[in-house]
Amino acid sequence: MIVPMKKVTLLCLAHSREATLEQLRDLGIVHLRPVSQQESESVEAARREYEYVRNALEILTPQPDRAPSGRAPREVVEELWKLIHERRALNDEQGALTHREQHMAPFGNFDPAAVQALQAGGILVRLYQASPKPPPMVTEDAVYVELHRDKNAVHFAVISRSPVEIPNAQEVPLPEQSLAEVRERLAAIAARQRAIQEEIGQFGGDHPRVAALLADAEDQWRFAAARAGMGAGAGETIAYLQGYCPAEQVARLNNAAPSHGWGLVIEEPAEDDPVPTLVRYPRWVKPVESLFELVGILPGYREVDISAAFLIFFALFFAVLVGDAGYGALFLITSLVAARLLPKTPRKVFVLLNIVSVTTIIWGVLTGAYFGVAVEQGPLARLRVDWLSDPEHVKRLCFMIGAVHLSLAHLWNVARNPRSLQALAQVGWLCTTWTMYFVALKMVLGLPVPGFTMPLFLTGVALIVLFMTPPRKLKGEWFNHAMLPLSLVSNFVDVVSYIRLFAVGTASFAVANSFNAALAPMLGHWMSGLAAVLFLFLAHALNIILCLMGVMVHGVRLNTLEFSGHVGMQWTGVPFQPFRSVKQPQTD
Repeated sequence: MIVPMKKVTLLCLAHSREATLEQLRDLGIVHLRPVSQQESESVEAARREYEYVRNALEILTPQPDRAPSGRAPREVVEELWKLIHERRALNDEQGALTHREQHMAPFGNFDPAAVQALQAGGILVRLYQASPKPPPMVTEDAVYVELHRDKNAVHFAVISRSPVEIPNAQEVPLPEQSLAEVRERLAAIAARQRAIQEEIGQFGGDHPRVAALLADAEDQWRFAAARAGMGAGAGETIAYLQGYCPAEQVARLNNAAPSHGWGLVIEEPAEDDPVPTLVRYPRWVKPVESLFELVGILPGYREVDISAAFLIFFALFFAVLVGDAGYGALFLITSLVAARLLPKTPRKVFVLLNIVSVTTIIWGVLTGAYFGVAVEQGPLARLRVDWLSDPEHVKRLCFMIGAVHLSLAHLWNVARNPRSLQALAQVGWLCTTWTMYFVALKMVLGLPVPGFTMPLFLTGVALIVLFMTPPRKLKGEWFNHAMLPLSLVSNFVDVVSYIRLFAVGTASFAVANSFNAALAPMLGHWMSGLAAVLFLFLAHALNIILCLMGVMVHGVRLNTLEFSGHVGMQWTGVPFQPFRSVKQPQTD
């Protein structure tokens, strides 16, 4: 459920801005929206301080068993920054020296000072690089010394009494250091980098205190930004701020106002207000929140919460796309073990993994697929549904899933506005969706089209044309009617796109089955059998990775694009982030 919001305007005396913000931060129920966009040096300074501490904390690994250093957290941060600066300088020098080493290595190790001494005595030594073919053109009064050759280049030196020109070669400047000196310095840099890492590790016990310092810095940054975003009334005696508060929390805000001397204006958000989204998921739907966070999607405030449908169909898509009971069992075991080994990971992550693992096991049992083996005999074969063993039936099922999924989207739109004439247009889209389902069956599977298909289609188009746009908006949105043919084609494409469930699921089974068949003959001997087991493990691991990639590409897409497009969602949500201390417990 998307929690209803109220737009809040809070007025206070200008001299009590800081006190007002502190009191509002303690409440922690208002998402602030800046009224003033002016730049503030205090905000920039607070941001720089936050970044300063955050960058120091990023290189500090928590070590609960190590005792704190005894230094103040600020001193620890300063010491860490000294090490950061030194490490950056060493990295830059290492990069330059590594490039120089690669450039010098073909010429071998020599002392540049000795070459300069020869040149002072009238003997010129020049270094060159050229293509292997044709060979370098060196005059007879010069000595050619080849130092290194490979398929890409030849490196050589030319010794002479007077300057010479070699037209098909590039002269390389004489280095300032010998190759041995460069490598010695690189070794010293590597040693110092290891020492720096050890010095950083000595502050591992200070991680909690530096983290607390970072939380304070973030609070100060947020506070400075909130103060800079406040507006000022006439005469600069009144200050005000605006934001959004959950409707269920407005009573707390009203109760706090008299004691703090605030003036409040509580109103419904305007149509164009950037209202943040706070979604409160039912307990059984809560696991899908972890997937939303991973993908980075959130419904807009005026959109709908489709999390329940998303979870149900995502679990179904996951099962069909993976399509193997053995893989599902492996996922389930991994999830249960990981839940014990990673107690700090949110439980909802593992609950989601458990759900999709179980649905995958069920689908794999119904289709008789276990680690790429189609079981046709034995106890497991009796659990198989023969109807699902026919690829044509699975294709038809995929089209049916698509038609039902998209129909749910249009029924959802009807339920949102049952008394609106536009609900009739949604009924029209419902009719065209099932028309496209029958057309898909005809085009892909060669099944006959029912006689009522054309009347159903014409009825749907008529309802869409007549009711898709309210008369008062017809002048500005007439192009929707002009684009209707393309929208109908898109509707057909959306229904057909669900065939990807069959295609990806079949491909994953085929890959696993092919590896099984190719490696099975090797299992007859213990040595080749061990190699076969290793190869099978690697092959199935690769196939599992491909399956999971398919789930993220196709399983998520069918929900976030096809279904969401039909329900009218664009995932434009801005997360509800109330103004409060980062150390304050999160209750929403």
